[in-house]
Amino acid sequence: MSRAPEWITAPAPVPYPEALAFMERRVERILEGTAPECLWLLEHPPLYTAGTSARPEDLHAPDRFPVFEARRGGQYTYHGPGQRVVYAMLDVGNRGRDVRRFVETLEGWVIAALAEFGLRGHIRAGRVGVWIERPDLAPLPDGTPREDKIAAIGIRLRRWVSFHGISINVEPDLGHFDGIVPCGIRGHGVTSLVDLGLPVGMADLDAALRRTAPW
Repeated sequence: MSRAPEWITAPAPVPYPEALAFMERRVERILEGTAPECLWLLEHPPLYTAGTSARPEDLHAPDRFPVFEARRGGQYTYHGPGQRVVYAMLDVGNRGRDVRRFVETLEGWVIAALAEFGLRGHIRAGRVGVWIERPDLAPLPDGTPREDKIAAIGIRLRRWVSFHGISINVEPDLGHFDGIVPCGIRGHGVTSLVDLGLPVGMADLDAALRRTAPW
């Protein structure tokens, strides 16, 4: 690539429609060759987003927070303060046009960033996102070991340029996830860096993301 991706960190929570508009504009400029790729780090006010596979029955509290159609892959996701969202506007076309490999790269990035804090993240077949084993918690009723989700991943492509991206729970209100079935996955829970007992702030995670970025 001739230019490294630009990193932007939003100083305050960004309304979701504003974020969508920014991504739309930036993707067009990347396609035109008038702007570099972009990694945008931000938080949102409390809200739910519905991906292209979202099922109505998975939205338990439709009046709790605003609900937005995200037009990304995946199902329902919560975003809110204390959660680091990273919107990745990157040229997948110049990276081999391999969507699966690109998603695996995003997953690997999250896992590498979590490892900076001594956490071992896992990818599980049939369960989107990054998971943390919870041997400290009781197993599920069928005996399956409990695992909690710490990061979600959902992307969209336009002419091989990506947008949307990943979200990692630093210290969100985990009760806000109760209004949905996160990513359509029942049984397992949701966790965060602070919920796992780590004294980690947003700036700490941002630094880890920069250190481990594959781009």
